Amino acid sequence: MKADTKREIERKYEAEPGARLPDLARVRGVSADRDQGVAELDAVYYDTEDLRLAAASLTLRRRTGGKDAGWHLKLPVAPGVRDELSAPLQDDVPAPLADLVRARTRGAPLVPLVRLRSRRRVRHLLDGDGTLLAEASTDTVRAERLTGGTSTTAEWTEIEVELGDGQDPAFLDTVDKRLRKKGLTPSAAPSKLARALQDTGWQPPKPPREDDTAGGRVLAHLRRQVDHLITYDAAVRRDLPDSVHRMRVATRRLRSAFRTYKKVLDPAATRPLADELKWLAGELGVDRDHEVLAERLTAGVDALPVTLLLGPVRARLRAWDAAGRTGARERTLAALDSDRYTALLDALDALLADPPLRPAARKPAATVLTRAILKDHDRLAARVDRALALPPGHDRDVALHEARKAAKRARYAAETAVPALGKPAKRFGKRVKAVQKVLGEHQDGVVARDTLRGLAVQAHLAGESAFTWGLLYGKEEAAAAERERELPGVWAEADPGALRGR
Repeated sequence: MKADTKREIERKYEAEPGARLPDLARVRGVSADRDQGVAELDAVYYDTEDLRLAAASLTLRRRTGGKDAGWHLKLPVAPGVRDELSAPLQDDVPAPLADLVRARTRGAPLVPLVRLRSRRRVRHLLDGDGTLLAEASTDTVRAERLTGGTSTTAEWTEIEVELGDGQDPAFLDTVDKRLRKKGLTPSAAPSKLARALQDTGWQPPKPPREDDTAGGRVLAHLRRQVDHLITYDAAVRRDLPDSVHRMRVATRRLRSAFRTYKKVLDPAATRPLADELKWLAGELGVDRDHEVLAERLTAGVDALPVTLLLGPVRARLRAWDAAGRTGARERTLAALDSDRYTALLDALDALLADPPLRPAARKPAATVLTRAILKDHDRLAARVDRALALPPGHDRDVALHEARKAAKRARYAAETAVPALGKPAKRFGKRVKAVQKVLGEHQDGVVARDTLRGLAVQAHLAGESAFTWGLLYGKEEAAAAERERELPGVWAEADPGALRGR
């Protein structure tokens, strides 16, 4: 069973008991404001006993009544914007939805938390063609806390305006002006569940206080990356574009921080985590690396005149791509479902809860972080110099790849330090990113050539022409040489500059 997905864009407003929705027929763009009657909705919200989903602004419910009865999981995208994934009614939490919150629940059972019974009066705002611009509703809500809480029930009335499918979000701004003129104010709670929890005594966890010590800045960075890691878990499971790449970047930033800030965090404690993050990045990399390579090879084929496509070039490339994607996706999901991955997430939480800080953690962030950046820059300089001193060939390719990894580490160090060091760190990060880009394009070309050679061999053994694959190989070789010529100039711009004077 696969969950259906809908992008939900809405605004919520406070309302007095017995309030009625103002007339919206005069809102610009609205030709009709039609009453759709009343619906009786009954929803039970599920979470872990310690409210892990609620703490992350996720909601999971089983709802009956209305036009969309079923299970719904809502994932925050931006303020007022959520992705709603739905599954048919059944007694237990549907597996596709449970999988999407696995990185947060980690084996803890999902139990009934709150029951919301709502009486909803619905109106449709239509344009001149009868297209739905938005659905506006007045909800009278009664909440019952099923577990925990200092009180058991709460009641309130709210007005909700949800954008119609495919409509311009700016329309909600127009409706908002009308509602504010009528005295309505935006709801302080982002969802009905959040309102129910607050009114029955739940206090959301407060974010840790950040300070200007080296330890405070580094830990704040680590918390953000762990949050990204867990958030992108659901996106990877949904197979959203660029999600694997973003999740992999979070693992790299964590590993890089552990290595760069060894004076702040005890490496004896972080080294095992870095090893596990390397494993996870490797599992994710199978999917991401194949995706990048497939896009590169496809673009190369598309750029050739049809007269140079000799043999079933596109068919062979599609077959290679399909075989690689299937295996990579299965491997990625197996890693995310593994006990090893769950243990890694638990270990990261434990490290943040009780960080192994060293004496330098208590020093000013500007001093400690600057030294770390300069050390990473010097490491990068040594690798670039070594690579440029080698003749073109395999050894230089390997050395340039090692320099690329050092460039990423220096860039991440600079980006981590921006809150403490400001423009000098931001400027250096951008310059090193340019170096990383050149080195990355070079490495992509190295990988592409290896694959093209393999495809050429397959074509030859199948009795096909290998001409096109050889032509593409030559183009990649020329592009790599061009990147090598660019590198000295880009590298010369990547001096730490003002950071050395701190």
